[in-house]
Amino acid sequence: MSPHEPHPTYDAVIVGGGHNGLVAAGYLARAGRSVLVLERLDHTGGAAVSTRPFAGVDARLSRYSYLVSLLPEKIVRDLGLRFRVQGRTISSYTPVERDGRPTGLLVGGGEERTRDAFARLTGGEREYAAWRRFYGMTGEVARRIFPTLTEPLPSRDALRRRVDDDEAWRVLFEEPIGVAVEERFADDLVRGVVLTDALIGTFADAHDPSLKQNRCFLYHVIGGGTGAWDVPVGGMGALTDALAAAARDAGAVIATGHEAVRIATDGRTAEVTYRTADGEGVVSARHVLVNAAPQTLAELTGDTPPGPAEGAQLKVNMLLTRLPRLRDTAVDPREAFAGTFHIAEGYRQLAAAHAQAAAGELPTAPPSEIYCHSLTDPSILGADLVERGYQTLTLFGLHTPARLFERDNDAVREELLKATLAQLDAHLAEPLADCLALDADGRPCIEARTPLDLERDLGLPGGNIFHRDLSWPYADESTGRWGVETPHANVLLCGAGAVRGGGVSGVPGHNAAMAVLEAGQG
Repeated sequence: MSPHEPHPTYDAVIVGGGHNGLVAAGYLARAGRSVLVLERLDHTGGAAVSTRPFAGVDARLSRYSYLVSLLPEKIVRDLGLRFRVQGRTISSYTPVERDGRPTGLLVGGGEERTRDAFARLTGGEREYAAWRRFYGMTGEVARRIFPTLTEPLPSRDALRRRVDDDEAWRVLFEEPIGVAVEERFADDLVRGVVLTDALIGTFADAHDPSLKQNRCFLYHVIGGGTGAWDVPVGGMGALTDALAAAARDAGAVIATGHEAVRIATDGRTAEVTYRTADGEGVVSARHVLVNAAPQTLAELTGDTPPGPAEGAQLKVNMLLTRLPRLRDTAVDPREAFAGTFHIAEGYRQLAAAHAQAAAGELPTAPPSEIYCHSLTDPSILGADLVERGYQTLTLFGLHTPARLFERDNDAVREELLKATLAQLDAHLAEPLADCLALDADGRPCIEARTPLDLERDLGLPGGNIFHRDLSWPYADESTGRWGVETPHANVLLCGAGAVRGGGVSGVPGHNAAMAVLEAGQG
């Protein structure tokens, strides 16, 4: 083994250098454990990375994951991370045409502005009052649940007692979220805006009996104890770069270009076989933490794999020479794009798009949402681009399950991108194409990623950004004390597929590290 290769024995080997693996490495190394991180790619960060995707253009974009809500301040503080987020004063803008005229709903900028925006759209006070009551309820749930994410899993009854609100528990945990949306709101656009948080990366109808849409909604409204989704200053790569630096500073060894291919364990010690460009090697450890999908874990250990996962999103990154003008002249584009810009996300539109995709067809009006990172944090752009007024746009499309791309990923991607941008153009006073910057080769600065692209690029089964359907944040017969346990006593799951996984949170990494430290042996 060369001086550049890992040592043969460690207290903990972490498979995968995404943000959760790096969190676990930081905690364990700071506790005095010897730690090795094996990362298949030539860089750390997984889906939480920043890249310069456009040739010759100094724009460092959050290529995959792009906003932060679920990362506890506790992790930032414990690991001494040099990382911060910036809040957004505008929550969302949703354009719509009513009675032949362009209008929309702007949420944010203060209570009075939001109340006026609701009245402008709906013609009265009812919807805003309902909005205040509903998000007052979810806000209280967030304050009670979020602190539990870095504690041992509570039982269902214990979590219900902690929520201490029977109505909230029924709405969020027991009946499809569509029931609450339809009971509380009358306006189709308002209903759609509420429902979108239940559908991010989750292919489901508002009334899906599995309640996977409820689980998605819950994680989107509890982040930080407030539900606010913030901009990572410097881009998402700033977080994972800080995590990698913290782990290394604490003594962890990070080996990129090392792909784990097999885990053998007797429950007390384990051996991890890895592959590099130069061949195979083996490293021993007392604990192995797998920062990968449950399917990948099963492949490594030889266990029976779980059911297939399926992603359902389109991710598009763009660089513009300027923000496009809106047909709704009552709203400044700099405000409309600063928050989440909802497109084709009325309640009926979302239902229709889901029905079409479930029938194997691309939605004719693909729903999506956009935000502009550079309005909040221009540091991701070179000084010249900032001076010239360039802006980024990030688009996240819904209801596009991986199955739709299997016949011809490239052709379907182009077809879907064209249809998605047409839905945006319907609300613009000028075509988006006229605003796209060009790269050094004269090509428009726009790239799109389907679920199959994410499966290929990042190893996400089916392109599922959560690795599998999100879980309830409480214990049941299938979970262990921390929600990271596997059938093997010294092999833990520390990726998004763990209980309380999903999103850029670091929570599974923290919890897997706590499980190792609690066991009293490295």
